[in-house]
Amino acid sequence: MPDTTLGSPVAVPWRDLLAEVGQRGNGGSLGRMLELWCTTRGVAAAALYGGEDGERPLLASWGESDFPGELGDDDRGLSRLDLGLNASLLHTEARGDEVSEIAGVDLLLAEAGEVHRLRDQVRRQNFQEGYRLVELEAVYEVGLAIASTLNLDELSEGVLLRAVSLSDARRGALYLREGDDYRLQGTIGGDARESISASDPQLASLAGDANEAVDLLPGADYTLALPIEIDGVSRGLLAIGDKESRAGVGPFEDADRRTLGLFANQAAIALENAYLHRQALEKERLEREMELAAEIQGRLLPKGTPEIAGYELAGWNRPAWQVGGDYYDYLELADGRYGLVVADVTGKGLAAALLVSTLHSALQLLFDGELVDEQLIARLNEHIVHSSSPNKFITMILACLDPSDGSLRSLNAGHNPGLIVSTDGEITQLGPSGMPLGLLAGSAYKGCSLAIDPGDLLCLYSDGITECAALDDEEYGQERLEELLRAHSNEPLPNVIAVIDEEMRRFSEGRSQSDDQTVLLMRRGA
Repeated sequence: MPDTTLGSPVAVPWRDLLAEVGQRGNGGSLGRMLELWCTTRGVAAAALYGGEDGERPLLASWGESDFPGELGDDDRGLSRLDLGLNASLLHTEARGDEVSEIAGVDLLLAEAGEVHRLRDQVRRQNFQEGYRLVELEAVYEVGLAIASTLNLDELSEGVLLRAVSLSDARRGALYLREGDDYRLQGTIGGDARESISASDPQLASLAGDANEAVDLLPGADYTLALPIEIDGVSRGLLAIGDKESRAGVGPFEDADRRTLGLFANQAAIALENAYLHRQALEKERLEREMELAAEIQGRLLPKGTPEIAGYELAGWNRPAWQVGGDYYDYLELADGRYGLVVADVTGKGLAAALLVSTLHSALQLLFDGELVDEQLIARLNEHIVHSSSPNKFITMILACLDPSDGSLRSLNAGHNPGLIVSTDGEITQLGPSGMPLGLLAGSAYKGCSLAIDPGDLLCLYSDGITECAALDDEEYGQERLEELLRAHSNEPLPNVIAVIDEEMRRFSEGRSQSDDQTVLLMRRGA
């Protein structure tokens, strides 16, 4: 190999050579300039490298010698030409107006290298901008495609397919946020974990390293996962694994993270729209079911009151929800007696309404029109025990009236005590006869008998009246109800009902109540 150390300066007409280089144009100017430099220096081979710190790629070479494709930091200070010539170093050494002809060629070579480097940098930037534009257009087109459906299952499949396609990934998984966990919505190319806690430290590690080895995608060598967020609130998680290339499976790059991040933003909007659409459909379905349940329950309550000579009757019910768990009815016996029923089912809403329907049906089936006594209540209890869940039960009070003499038989299955207000304001309570219905099989009941005198007022009610809550959580209570009944016992019963309604509203100060309210009133004429 020829000696490639720097030789002594050689006087050459370098301005004429520069004119020759200029006439060649940009295409071969850097290589020709390096050739001229070697000629003036008297060396057999040379290489010109870029001068940026941390990155010194080979720009041009001349002569028969093998030069490395890039210089490292430890090569910067070497001067042997078989290792290369640093253009920026020449530039710093060729300063000032007074330079020799050889120094002028050195300066020109350095400047040519810098121009080449800048031209290459501009070319790379243009390529990156073009790639970025193509990337944005692709993400936009993909966003339009996935936004065209509101079916959450179809959308999830589309999100996964396009996520792996954009990133050349071999597999992927989509998770949706449910409370404190991410639940698997769908996979492509392989299995995935069924769920992952939102506080799992693995998610934090994924945010910092696109190729962190985690078990989101079992068996994957490389994993990239990004959250799907709306207004900073996480709605899901998108994970892809094992980037494919001609060389096989490899790691994901920063560009993949950027592309997947842009796509995740598009997917987040589409998934949120689909989720809200599903919620709207579910709400609409529930509303239709509740309307139907309210209509059915409305048919269970009496449409009017029976006409009983010498007696006045009135009933009122206000459910806390669209459908409720309170129930009242009138039962007419064959011998002219009447049964007055008020019941309260545990729970609220649709489940309570279904049990009210069960109670109504059982009463109609077990009531034979001739007998209302302890045996009827015991049979009713057995029916409720075997037809409802263990945590459901019903409190009920049944008062059987003989209008001919005003005698009353009371059966109270764990319900609020009925109240009889006499003309002198004295209150008589119809206390418990046994356990609530459906609570315990084989329960026994024992009623009590008493008389309704002329002018007496009977009030059967649910605990939604006495437990009506004010803003400070104070309950209305039985004492207030008794005082209200004393004060209005001589008024027409519709007026008494209106007073109770207004009193509940006044006491609660507009606060929504969590319990249904029911009242059934009966007064014997004077």
